Amino acid sequence: MRQIGTEYEGFAINGGDMADAVNRSMGDPQHGTKPRFRNIHVSDIVLRYRLPLAALVSILHRISGALMFLVGLPFLLYLFQQSLTSELSFETYRAVVSNWFAKLVLLGLIWAYLHHFCAGVRHLLMDVDIGMTKAGGRTTAAIVLAVSLALTLILGSKLFGLF
Repeated sequence: MRQIGTEYEGFAINGGDMADAVNRSMGDPQHGTKPRFRNIHVSDIVLRYRLPLAALVSILHRISGALMFLVGLPFLLYLFQQSLTSELSFETYRAVVSNWFAKLVLLGLIWAYLHHFCAGVRHLLMDVDIGMTKAGGRTTAAIVLAVSLALTLILGSKLFGLF
Protein backbone atom coordinates (compact mmCIF):
# COMPACT_ATOMS: atom_id res chain seq x y z
CA MET A 1 0.00 0.00 0.00
CA ARG A 2 1.12 3.48 -0.70
CA GLN A 3 0.88 6.17 1.97
CA ILE A 4 -0.79 9.44 1.08
CA GLY A 5 -0.61 11.72 4.12
CA THR A 6 -2.69 9.99 6.77
CA GLU A 7 -4.46 7.74 4.26
CA TYR A 8 -3.50 4.42 2.71
CA GLU A 9 -5.09 4.35 -0.73
CA GLY A 10 -8.44 5.68 0.46
CA PHE A 11 -8.59 4.18 3.98
CA ALA A 12 -8.41 6.99 6.53
CA ILE A 13 -6.47 6.26 9.67
CA ASN A 14 -7.81 8.83 12.09
CA GLY A 15 -5.77 8.42 15.20
CA GLY A 16 -5.54 4.65 14.85
CA ASP A 17 -9.27 3.95 14.44
CA MET A 18 -8.65 1.02 12.10
CA ALA A 19 -6.05 -0.56 14.38
CA ASP A 20 -8.35 -0.12 17.39
CA ALA A 21 -11.22 -1.75 15.52
CA VAL A 22 -9.04 -4.72 14.58
CA ASN A 23 -7.80 -5.06 18.16
CA ARG A 24 -11.36 -4.92 19.51
CA SER A 25 -12.62 -7.55 17.09
CA MET A 26 -9.69 -9.94 17.43
CA GLY A 27 -8.80 -9.26 21.03
CA ASP A 28 -5.89 -7.23 22.26
CA PRO A 29 -3.47 -9.25 24.40
CA GLN A 30 -1.74 -6.06 25.63
CA HIS A 31 -4.93 -4.73 27.21
CA GLY A 32 -6.16 -8.11 28.46
CA THR A 33 -9.23 -8.34 26.25
CA LYS A 34 -10.06 -11.62 24.64
CA PRO A 35 -12.23 -12.28 21.61
CA ARG A 36 -15.76 -13.45 22.42
CA PHE A 37 -17.00 -16.58 20.76
CA ARG A 38 -20.62 -17.55 21.06
CA ASN A 39 -21.27 -21.27 20.98
CA ILE A 40 -24.65 -22.16 19.57
CA HIS A 41 -26.18 -25.36 20.88
CA VAL A 42 -28.38 -27.59 18.73
CA SER A 43 -31.38 -26.79 20.89
CA ASP A 44 -30.88 -23.09 20.07
CA ILE A 45 -31.11 -23.86 16.37
CA VAL A 46 -34.09 -26.18 16.70
CA LEU A 47 -36.13 -24.30 19.29
CA ARG A 48 -35.14 -20.64 19.00
CA TYR A 49 -34.41 -19.94 15.38
CA ARG A 50 -37.05 -20.17 12.69
CA LEU A 51 -35.42 -21.94 9.80
CA PRO A 52 -36.49 -21.10 6.25
CA LEU A 53 -38.44 -23.80 4.43
CA ALA A 54 -35.51 -24.55 2.12
CA ALA A 55 -33.26 -25.21 5.13
CA LEU A 56 -35.87 -27.51 6.65
CA VAL A 57 -36.13 -29.48 3.39
CA SER A 58 -32.33 -29.71 3.25
CA ILE A 59 -32.14 -31.07 6.80
CA LEU A 60 -34.95 -33.53 6.10
CA HIS A 61 -33.14 -34.62 2.93
CA ARG A 62 -30.10 -35.56 4.99
CA ILE A 63 -32.20 -37.26 7.67
CA SER A 64 -34.12 -39.26 5.08
CA GLY A 65 -30.89 -40.41 3.43
CA ALA A 66 -29.45 -41.53 6.76
CA LEU A 67 -32.72 -43.23 7.70
CA MET A 68 -32.81 -45.18 4.44
CA PHE A 69 -29.19 -46.27 4.78
CA LEU A 70 -29.09 -47.09 8.50
CA VAL A 71 -32.59 -48.51 9.02
CA GLY A 72 -34.15 -49.14 5.64
CA LEU A 73 -31.43 -51.13 3.97
CA PRO A 74 -30.95 -53.71 6.76
CA PHE A 75 -34.71 -54.01 7.37
CA LEU A 76 -35.60 -54.44 3.70
CA LEU A 77 -32.77 -56.93 3.14
CA TYR A 78 -34.05 -58.93 6.12
CA LEU A 79 -37.59 -58.90 4.71
CA PHE A 80 -36.31 -59.86 1.25
CA GLN A 81 -34.36 -62.77 2.69
CA GLN A 82 -37.38 -63.93 4.69
CA SER A 83 -39.59 -63.81 1.62
CA LEU A 84 -37.30 -65.94 -0.57
CA THR A 85 -35.81 -68.65 1.65
CA SER A 86 -38.75 -71.07 2.01
CA GLU A 87 -42.52 -71.21 2.48
CA LEU A 88 -42.09 -71.17 6.24
CA SER A 89 -39.86 -68.09 6.07
CA PHE A 90 -42.39 -66.44 3.75
CA GLU A 91 -45.02 -66.94 6.43
CA THR A 92 -42.61 -65.33 8.91
CA TYR A 93 -42.27 -62.44 6.46
CA ARG A 94 -46.06 -62.06 6.26
CA ALA A 95 -46.34 -62.12 10.06
CA VAL A 96 -43.66 -59.43 10.42
CA VAL A 97 -45.16 -57.20 7.74
CA SER A 98 -48.69 -57.50 9.17
CA ASN A 99 -47.52 -56.16 12.56
CA TRP A 100 -48.56 -52.54 13.20
CA PHE A 101 -45.07 -51.51 14.35
CA ALA A 102 -43.48 -52.93 11.20
CA LYS A 103 -46.06 -51.03 9.16
CA LEU A 104 -45.08 -47.81 10.94
CA VAL A 105 -41.41 -48.52 10.17
CA LEU A 106 -42.33 -49.19 6.54
CA LEU A 107 -44.36 -45.97 6.46
CA GLY A 108 -41.34 -44.04 7.75
CA LEU A 109 -39.17 -45.67 5.10
CA ILE A 110 -41.73 -44.87 2.40
CA TRP A 111 -41.66 -41.22 3.48
CA ALA A 112 -37.85 -41.23 3.59
CA TYR A 113 -37.61 -42.63 0.07
CA LEU A 114 -40.23 -40.30 -1.42
CA HIS A 115 -38.84 -37.20 0.30
CA HIS A 116 -35.29 -38.08 -0.67
CA PHE A 117 -36.38 -38.67 -4.27
CA CYS A 118 -38.35 -35.41 -4.51
CA ALA A 119 -35.55 -33.40 -2.90
CA GLY A 120 -33.06 -35.04 -5.28
CA VAL A 121 -35.18 -33.94 -8.25
CA ARG A 122 -35.21 -30.44 -6.75
CA HIS A 123 -31.41 -30.48 -6.57
CA LEU A 124 -31.19 -31.66 -10.18
CA LEU A 125 -33.41 -28.74 -11.21
CA MET A 126 -31.18 -26.39 -9.23
CA ASP A 127 -28.17 -27.78 -11.15
CA VAL A 128 -29.73 -26.42 -14.34
CA ASP A 129 -30.51 -23.04 -12.66
CA ILE A 130 -34.22 -23.62 -12.07
CA GLY A 131 -35.45 -22.28 -8.74
CA MET A 132 -32.21 -20.58 -7.75
CA THR A 133 -33.77 -17.36 -6.48
CA LYS A 134 -34.93 -16.93 -2.90
CA ALA A 135 -38.59 -17.11 -3.90
CA GLY A 136 -37.90 -20.03 -6.24
CA GLY A 137 -36.10 -21.92 -3.48
CA ARG A 138 -39.02 -21.37 -1.12
CA THR A 139 -41.50 -22.51 -3.78
CA THR A 140 -39.59 -25.65 -4.75
CA ALA A 141 -39.10 -26.54 -1.09
CA ALA A 142 -42.85 -26.24 -0.49
CA ILE A 143 -43.50 -28.40 -3.57
CA VAL A 144 -41.07 -31.06 -2.32
CA LEU A 145 -42.79 -31.19 1.08
CA ALA A 146 -46.30 -31.24 -0.40
CA VAL A 147 -45.58 -33.90 -3.04
CA SER A 148 -43.63 -36.18 -0.71
CA LEU A 149 -46.28 -35.99 2.02
CA ALA A 150 -49.15 -36.51 -0.45
CA LEU A 151 -47.47 -39.56 -2.00
CA THR A 152 -46.67 -40.90 1.48
CA LEU A 153 -50.32 -40.47 2.45
CA ILE A 154 -51.46 -42.37 -0.66
CA LEU A 155 -48.98 -45.23 -0.26
CA GLY A 156 -49.53 -45.32 3.51
CA SER A 157 -53.26 -45.73 3.05
CA LYS A 158 -52.52 -48.64 0.70
CA LEU A 159 -50.07 -50.10 3.24
CA PHE A 160 -52.66 -49.99 6.04
CA GLY A 161 -55.35 -51.46 3.77
CA LEU A 162 -57.65 -48.48 3.35
CA PHE A 163 -58.12 -49.34 -0.34
